Parts: sequence; structure tokens; C-alpha cells
Amino acid sequence: MKSRYVFVTGGVCSSLGKGVTVAALGCLLESRGYTVALQKMDPYINIDPGTMSPYQHGEVFVTNDGAETDLDLGYYERFTASKLSRKNSISTGQIYNSVIERERKGDYLGRTVQVVPHITNEIRNRIYALSKEEIPDFIIVEIGGTVGDIESVPFLEAIRQMRFEHGWDQVLFVHLTLVPTITVAGEAKTKPTQHSVKELLALGIQPDVLICRISTPMSKEMKSKISLFCNVKEENVISASDITSSIYEVPKMYKEEKLDEVVLKSFGIEPKKSNFIEWDKMVKKILNASKKVQIAIVGKYISLHDAYRSVYESLSHGGIANDVIVELVKINPEELDKSNVKELLKNVNGILVPGGFGDRGIEGKIVAIQYARTKNIPFFGICLGMQCAVIEFGRNVLGFKHANSTEFNPSTEFPVISLIEEQAEIEQMGGTMRLGAYPCIVKKNSLAYQEYKSEKIFERHRHRFEFTLRYKQEFMEAGIDFSGYSPDEKLMEIIELKNHPWFVGVQYHPEFMSKPISPHPLFAGFIRAASKVKI
Repeated sequence: MKSRYVFVTGGVCSSLGKGVTVAALGCLLESRGYTVALQKMDPYINIDPGTMSPYQHGEVFVTNDGAETDLDLGYYERFTASKLSRKNSISTGQIYNSVIERERKGDYLGRTVQVVPHITNEIRNRIYALSKEEIPDFIIVEIGGTVGDIESVPFLEAIRQMRFEHGWDQVLFVHLTLVPTITVAGEAKTKPTQHSVKELLALGIQPDVLICRISTPMSKEMKSKISLFCNVKEENVISASDITSSIYEVPKMYKEEKLDEVVLKSFGIEPKKSNFIEWDKMVKKILNASKKVQIAIVGKYISLHDAYRSVYESLSHGGIANDVIVELVKINPEELDKSNVKELLKNVNGILVPGGFGDRGIEGKIVAIQYARTKNIPFFGICLGMQCAVIEFGRNVLGFKHANSTEFNPSTEFPVISLIEEQAEIEQMGGTMRLGAYPCIVKKNSLAYQEYKSEKIFERHRHRFEFTLRYKQEFMEAGIDFSGYSPDEKLMEIIELKNHPWFVGVQYHPEFMSKPISPHPLFAGFIRAASKVKI
């Protein structure tokens, strides 16, 4: 059987939730026994988001094979069983880079290289690549940006060509738009959706399914009106009303709107029986939880929620595992010092310091870690958070007064964190860190082993700096346990603090491996420990 293609575009404005919609549709199709492959097409000219500020693009989600991708791929992995790699994340930069490289080699035999057919063919080839090894039942592709943006035009032309080539029974267009409510009048307006569909029609694309973001469920009359003016069957107009409780209710909302049935019937497929029990059970646990724990996130990008999206989601998964609601207390480390740490952190059950780069806010993070260590508050340090825990311990326990990372002070007297050897000669920034999944040996009789229940794990990395091995013995004698390390024992991956309720730092990013159905063991353990803290 050939793969069927579902292309999801967006109109009216950005941030409508295309990524979550793609993930939710994938979740629903999987619940009916179909296999799916999900892909994101980003219109920016960067090769990937790896060199972008989180304020520009939110977090960078890392796949097993080391691709630095859009945060929407995080939703794809959390909502589905689809295996993601660099093939699932495409940018304009990648497309043009590939075409230009071939032109330089002379592959085009003297022809003029043009957007059509060369750029559009390359886009199509990237889509077809998803079905070369295994053939999924459905390939769902999110076209980033908003219809009307000049950057998206080559992608839209490429998918128009695919409809022309493969026909209506193999290609489906889904368009996500906004139906805004005018606050004063309290009336929902369909005109922006009509204009957005006209923009698509001007590019040769007639949407088959319309998903309308709206504050409250759409009336039958409104669906009829949109159906009439947008030339879409009324049953194919889907109401996507705002979800205020949990993002994991979105698949259930689309299931009630029969989105998966509409997609299947549009392809002429009789829907298989749906098995949504596990997802329903998980959502009920979220909605029925009553006990709350407060977790302080001490990170310099807290003003943008998407900057730590996977961390926040993984904390909520830890809450699901323990039947508790996780409330986030966002702390700016630049505003944290020894004079106010007790006041700012007095009501928290746990402290988490996430990953990041640069020295801004480092001293505040170190103060927060010292507070967690000395007050026996559960602590979780991720990547840079683990490195800050090493610096704090070096300074305040070992007496290395000016202990630091060579990232922040190249001439520090005590470089307890230093550049990985293979990184020393690298000058190019993009895609050159230690990226992707690597094995880690977990020491038995450790807290990490107690949580993982495994001696060998694979976790995803994104960093350049590591613990400096020559200080290992001194740290161990003072109470740090290196409970996880690379198979050759040259890289320390997990640190623990002996005689502490729960104090763990990891050099990798466990948040990229957590799902609501199967919470990551470290997040589950952290929240379990935090829920035992009495404030």
C-alpha cells in the first residue's frame, strides 16, 4: 500500500497550534492501528534552529541522530510512536543548501537552476524520503509559517504539484485558521478564514478540511457559513476550541469532532476501530489530580514559555506518574542572590536548573543550587544545571574558591568544567556540539539506578563542555557520586549527592525522551521526592 499524504497549512496568524494539531491527528490515527510519519517544513533560511536564540524560536528539540529541530517535533514524539530523525525536520536553508551544492558540482549539466522545478523537486524528495525504508500508512507534513508569507510559497507549490501528480485519493489538504471573537460585540467572525482560504486558492490549493481555532465550540450555523463560502463540506469543518486544562486533551477534542474519521473518509478508507483507552486514562489522571507540588525553574529564558517547553512538559509527566499537579515557579537567576534566595524559594518543593549557554545568570543558579543542597530540597540539574552543581560543590564544599567552567572563565584556577577534547579545534557553531543519543552506564546501588532500573541507558545530548576528570577523586571523597558515565569512563554523565533526599545532575537532556503515557524515570522520581517535601 502506498503512503497517503496529509499536508497541514496555517492561515490568518501564526501560533495557532499546527504542530499540536499534526501531533494530535497522528495520535488519533495510531489509536486506530495505522502507522504515521510526521514532518515539519520550516520556511526560515537557517539550516536548523541550533544557532537561534530561544527568544527567536523557543527550545531546540534534539532527535536520537543528533538533529537540532523545531520544538514541534517534541509534540510529535510526545503524542505518537513515530520515530523521528533529521529527515523529519526540513528548512528552506537545507533545501537551498542542497540544491546549490549540487549546482557547484555540475549536477544540473549547464541548466539554469530555478525555484520550479529544482527547489520544489528537492522539497518533494525530502517528503518522499520518509517512505523509503518503511512505508507508513500516513505521512503528515506541517508547512510552517502562515499562508501569504513569501517564504512559504515554494513549499506550497511543491505540495500543489503532489496533489496534481498523485491525485485526490492520495493527497489531502488540511488548513488551520483563526475565527476571532470581537470582544466588545462577543461575536465570532468567519471573514479571516474566508480570506485565508482565498490566499490558498490563489496558489492553486483548495483545502479539503478546515480546522478553525475559536474560543468556544462553533455552532452548526457557523460551520454551514464557512462551508458555503470556503467550498468545503460542512462535516469537514472542524471546531478547535480553546483547551485550558491540559494540552493532552487536544486529541480527545479532535476525536469528538471526528477529525480522524473525516481524514480517513476523505481518502475513501473505512475507519478501523479506535483504541483510545490508554490516552483517556492518562488525561483522567491529569484532571483528577488534587495534590500540588511547586517546582522552581531557575533559568534565564523563563519569560518565554517555549524556551523550556520540553522541560515543562516532562515535569507535568512526572506529575502524571505521581498523581499530582505540578505548578511552575519561574525564577530569573539574574534577580537571585544570597540576600533574597530564602524568600524567593521558601514555598517550593523542588528546584530545577535547566540547560543553556553563556554566563548570564550563572551566579544566581549557583546560589539556588547551594540552597537546595544545604536545605535538603530535591534538586534536578540538566546539562548546564549539572555543570553549575559541580561548580557550586567545588566552591563551597571543596574550597576551590574560584572554581568555574572554562566556558565562563577560560583562565580559571579550578576549571572543574572544561571543553570536550574533540571540541577544541572546532570553529563553526552550527551542528558541531555533542549531539544526539549516546550510551551511559548506570552504577548499581545508586539513586539513578533506582530510578532507571537499568545498567545501560541511551540519552540525548546537546553540549560542548564536560566535567574535568582530574578532579574526580576529590569530588568523590567529598560526597559526590558519579553514578553514570560513558562506556569508556572518560565522560561523567550523572552526579548524585550522598546523604540528600534527591539531588541529581545529568549532562544530557532527559526531557527529550519523556512522554505523557511513559514519563521519564528521572522526572517521575524528582516529582515523587518533591511531593514528600513539607513546606
